[in-house]
Amino acid sequence: MKILSAILFTILFSLAVFAFEVPSGKPEASVDLTTLDGTKMVNGVWKYSDTKIIETDFRAAGVDGSPTGAMVKTYDYTPKAGVLEFNDSAWEIVPANELNKRRGNGKLSFNWYRINITIPESVNGFETNGATVVFQTALDDYAEIWVNGEISRFLGQQGGSVISGWNAPNRLVIGRNVKAGQKIQLAVFGINGPISNPPTNFIWVREARLEFYKGDTNPMAITPSEVNVEIVKKDEAIEKIVGANPKVWKLAEGFKFTEGPVWTNDGLLFSDPNANTIYKYSTDGKLSVFKTPSGYSGADIAEYGQPGSNGLTLDLQGNLIINQHGNRRIVKLEKDGSETVLADKFEGKRLNSPNDLVYRSDGTLFFTDPPFGFPKVFDDKRKELAFSGVYSIYKGKLQLLTKEFTGPNGIAFSPDEKYLYVGNWDEKKKTVYRYEVQEDGTIKNGKLFFDFTNFAGEDAIDGVKTDMQGNVYVSAPGGLQILSKDGKHLGTIITPQHVHNMAWGDADGKTLYLTARTGLYKMRFNVEGFRPKINSAQ
Repeated sequence: MKILSAILFTILFSLAVFAFEVPSGKPEASVDLTTLDGTKMVNGVWKYSDTKIIETDFRAAGVDGSPTGAMVKTYDYTPKAGVLEFNDSAWEIVPANELNKRRGNGKLSFNWYRINITIPESVNGFETNGATVVFQTALDDYAEIWVNGEISRFLGQQGGSVISGWNAPNRLVIGRNVKAGQKIQLAVFGINGPISNPPTNFIWVREARLEFYKGDTNPMAITPSEVNVEIVKKDEAIEKIVGANPKVWKLAEGFKFTEGPVWTNDGLLFSDPNANTIYKYSTDGKLSVFKTPSGYSGADIAEYGQPGSNGLTLDLQGNLIINQHGNRRIVKLEKDGSETVLADKFEGKRLNSPNDLVYRSDGTLFFTDPPFGFPKVFDDKRKELAFSGVYSIYKGKLQLLTKEFTGPNGIAFSPDEKYLYVGNWDEKKKTVYRYEVQEDGTIKNGKLFFDFTNFAGEDAIDGVKTDMQGNVYVSAPGGLQILSKDGKHLGTIITPQHVHNMAWGDADGKTLYLTARTGLYKMRFNVEGFRPKINSAQ
């Protein structure tokens, strides 16, 4: 019995480990199978077939719970096209760029998409031998994935044989230590839904992508542990803010670079732009991948240092708004998982790489647009704008507010929304400016609020936040700097890893979540932080 238990434990542990090791983040290379170039690269052709619901004989549940009871009439479907040897030669050939067309046979619909791929020797200069290959797809509305004739059943793996949710992506490993020339068959079983309340729409492929990884590791949540924190007091007023015995807690580790946090009812969402991933740290202390890729899935992704999302916020309806570096745009994440573009061009030219953003309580969105998402930053050939701008979207119209910054970065409102703070990431000019905000979403009378240029320590100006008393928190050289509403330096919070951005969270708004290099931290304050007024999310 002990031997059997040990065997079972080993099997279950192996399955769980295998599932957990599904890579996320920035791949070494990517192939978009919804494009003609992508399918050509892997020598693949998409084929399609509807299914039919047929009547069949089966057995009812017996006393053992298995289908050993009396014969009954029930229903099945045909064809059973997940198996490897299935002959699909008579099926319709679907060009990759037409996978988004509605298909199926009506209100209650099932269908198949099949493709045979061949691992190429290289993808955009990346040699594929030895790589781990992940297949990610999302169908409207549900999908199950068969790989080489087998349906995935690994514990915890996203998608696979378990429908993970309406319009949710399926993400699974289809090959480890692959070889150039290796052939892999993918069969995707599509289902429209919700099944219990069938809509009048059909089935189509939202995305289908191969990602190639080598040596990728997954970050992890840890038991919250107290870490050393140093408070450099410049003014006695800081004691009323941080308290007599301030503490910082580490929550998670192993990231490539943490950024852009925002608090929601379910916990904290934050970006790892280097890993092309948005993570979720839930209120119960669990860490999960919320969205990947978060900002870019182009074939040249290996060239990018920060292709993923950066700043995150919520609109007045509680929808997640994402600054996407690689895609060079701001998008709203819809409830069905699709993205609606809010801004991607100014006067016909593509934005640089939207960095940070904040909503005013009337729904006007303000954001910064430095070139930090480009592989070569300021000197990148992809750059179309000659400047780095600060913008607003007022009543649906994109308007340039200023282009006086070399690297506009963090952005925040005063709690009365009369002032807008903008930080400048520039090693030669580490400054925070304050502007008067106008009703039409423009700004005027910009003045230097604080100059950190001569401060010792790493980095320039990154994230900026405020509290309800008007104090300003700036990720700046030396640590997290706290300034009064009048621009007086109150003190510095020095943590084990340099803080790059932060977000007020928890029900009372007195917890500051810190995204710092490769870790996630939190710190309690005596003051409540200022958070944009979100109708349904806060």
